[in-house]
Amino acid sequence: MTDGAATLLEIRDLHVDYRISRGPLRPRARLQAVRGVTLSLARGETLGIVGESGSGKSTLARAVVGLTEPSAGAIVLRARDGTATAPRDRHRRIQMVFQDPYASLDPRQRIGSAIAEPMVIQGIGTNAERRAETATMLRLVGLDERQATRFPHQFSGGQRQRIGIARALIARPDILVCDEPVSALDVSVQAQVLNLLLDLQARFALTMLFIAHDLGVVRHVADRVAVMYLGRIVESAPRDAFFAAPLHPYSRALLSAVPLPDPVAERRRSRIVLDGETPSPLNPPSGCGFRTRCAFARPRCAEVAPPAEQPEPGHHVACHFWREIASGTAPRRAGADAR
Repeated sequence: MTDGAATLLEIRDLHVDYRISRGPLRPRARLQAVRGVTLSLARGETLGIVGESGSGKSTLARAVVGLTEPSAGAIVLRARDGTATAPRDRHRRIQMVFQDPYASLDPRQRIGSAIAEPMVIQGIGTNAERRAETATMLRLVGLDERQATRFPHQFSGGQRQRIGIARALIARPDILVCDEPVSALDVSVQAQVLNLLLDLQARFALTMLFIAHDLGVVRHVADRVAVMYLGRIVESAPRDAFFAAPLHPYSRALLSAVPLPDPVAERRRSRIVLDGETPSPLNPPSGCGFRTRCAFARPRCAEVAPPAEQPEPGHHVACHFWREIASGTAPRRAGADAR
């Protein structure tokens, strides 16, 4: 959590459920995509959300932006004086950069019109002012303003993502939500787009919620890291503390899969291999959602969902036995092994 005076966005006990049809003769099922997420975002910081596919990261991002309606909980956006602003202001103050630069642009719309669209929707500026601002944004993201009359198919994937970033920033939002913004790009282009985002964050004093599954990317851009598993936040911490000493067994497994630049250290270290697959959010396990794959699970894990504890300021972990795991004294479940 962040200091109250500096807090820009608060997410309180957020739940997002989907009703899934299972056929004409069967009742609709409830898919629990986000389950009781509580987070805060300070002005000017970048919070990285990481986790496997299906963990609820993108659903959380869409709920923050207002594209998905929460089933329960609250999302509070604050003004500079600390007071909560009206929910309708979220559409102006929070904008999103989507994962797929190919699908997020209308193929029949010229990119100048696409970039200016948020200004049109929000009634900002005259036509001349919108054209001038569009030209400015194209230059800021590294494109030629004369390309405003072209269509999306005339641009590469990296260029399309730059167009998406320009569109998200043209109305000057306070928060930029980035949902896997580089995962669909070539590796050679990813660093360029990430550095562009960091430059624009500094220029516009942006606050960012950065969704990713690549821990290397998150380490490059984030100030804090939150780990999601099966719709819940299992650990959150300042970036350096998280990468130096993760406390949750799931966080430790994720980090063990990140290659080390030193080949000698890479050969010597042990990999934590998780058993099985992530359970279905249609039927999540009782108690701790990670217990079915955890090497340290005990009966208590099936009985009670672990509350979030704070081992040190700013570091939260939801695990019954994190102290024993951190000290190396936790007994391993039969058959569990690190390879």
